[in-house]
Amino acid sequence: MPFVSKQDALFAQIGKEYDPESVLLPYQKVWMADDSQLKIAEKSRRTGLTWAEAADAVLSASAEKSAGGTDHFYVGSGKDMAIEFIQACAMWAKQFNRAAGEIEEEILEDEDKDILTFNIRFASGYKIQALSSNPSNMRGRQGNVTIDESAFHDRLAEVLKAALALTMWGAKVRLISTHNGVDNLFNEIIQDSRAGKKRYSVHRLTIDDACEQGLYKRICQIRGMEWSQAAEDEWKENLLKDTATREDALEEYYCVPKQGGGVYLNRALLEARMVDAPIFRFEGSPEFNAWPEHLREAEVRDWCELNLLPELAKLDAKTLHAFGEDFARSGDMTVIAPMVINQQLKRSIPFMVELKNVPFRNQEQILLYIGDRLPRLTGGALDARGNGQYLAEQAKYKYGGGRIQEVMLSEKWYLENMPKMKAALEDDTLHIPRDADVLNDFRAIQMVRGVPRIPEGQTSAGRHGDSAIAICLAYFASQMEVQVYGYHAVPKATDANYDRPRRQIHTTAGFRRGMM
Repeated sequence: MPFVSKQDALFAQIGKEYDPESVLLPYQKVWMADDSQLKIAEKSRRTGLTWAEAADAVLSASAEKSAGGTDHFYVGSGKDMAIEFIQACAMWAKQFNRAAGEIEEEILEDEDKDILTFNIRFASGYKIQALSSNPSNMRGRQGNVTIDESAFHDRLAEVLKAALALTMWGAKVRLISTHNGVDNLFNEIIQDSRAGKKRYSVHRLTIDDACEQGLYKRICQIRGMEWSQAAEDEWKENLLKDTATREDALEEYYCVPKQGGGVYLNRALLEARMVDAPIFRFEGSPEFNAWPEHLREAEVRDWCELNLLPELAKLDAKTLHAFGEDFARSGDMTVIAPMVINQQLKRSIPFMVELKNVPFRNQEQILLYIGDRLPRLTGGALDARGNGQYLAEQAKYKYGGGRIQEVMLSEKWYLENMPKMKAALEDDTLHIPRDADVLNDFRAIQMVRGVPRIPEGQTSAGRHGDSAIAICLAYFASQMEVQVYGYHAVPKATDANYDRPRRQIHTTAGFRRGMM
């Protein structure tokens, strides 16, 4: 089945359509529904995510202990934010009809100066308290923590360190912010989370995402204005025009941290991860492509046996393997990248195949020739866009839907999977072929509107980052969990063991299930 992220699953349950009768917009509901212990939101300005967080804080602070009730601490970057959050909490308490006291002001004694805080206490015995960003304010407390506009905290590392200490007893930590530069700790946490190095659940909300789910319609509803697509487009255009620079607009509204453009992987890292591995290239010609199918098939079979069979024969029969494939027909390259997953879970490309201007049936022939001979094939991921869907579908029929992923490459897929491949290269757990074209393909990956991907159009020498995409697909496939079935002979029935084999046949039918 296709890869479905946790956020996709939540959207499927909640829906993305704007509902004028609903108080919360779909993306606000998705944020509240995500019950991860650690979650983080990179967002456009003024999309109301903090407002939804206030609703969530009221639900947790007003609940009894048996229902998961707890204190909730809000850490903003200034007094005005603290007051705004507490006022939003008071409004939600009234909406939810939860018994709560008036907003209180409280003086906390600090090492340097007394700090004014704002509280709301509930009948449950718990409270919501807005604290300053001084890390010492977290000491001796227990409860959920929201760090708002996290990227703009001068001491985010210390505040976060103090907040994470609360998770030892089950507390939850939420980071919400627009970006504030590519080298900011907030952005680093997001990149590490996408790479699998940290366990934050990451939500990304651009101005376009918010508008698609009804933000401007809600603005019109509140202001008593009539909505139209033209008015929404003009409103959005003015937001971007009024921002000082294009880079600022991308950072403020499209989750693209400044200085985040340019090459995604540096040359030194890539060359350090390159190993000797052959690349076999096959290019069709007008004459070859006009041959009858049986002659082309014979020619390709000879080519496979001469070039690929010796490399396939070298593979360890006890080792897991996967593959990725990036499809092209007459323009770019089709690249097939087998992947070895060794006992230490390091991954490498033993050889690679590049096909240019090769008919569909012969591409299928080469792909299946490789797939049939990969020992312990745990999974494959194929580019299923356009004509590539044919090859992906044939692979699924041959090896099963549980092993084969038909991938529709998109910004969302790149955002979730490119950082994982980058982390593997940085951690020296992924090795790629030493080849100038492969180097150029990986160097072609750029940050495009905050997403690591291959830009549109050819990159160099008539290529389009083909081997980088194929290897990323292979890495994705190598992480799939696949159920495998092996046949085990049933012992012959005798008078002495008659009952046992009958039970085995009844419960397993001779098959035993396992995980690869």
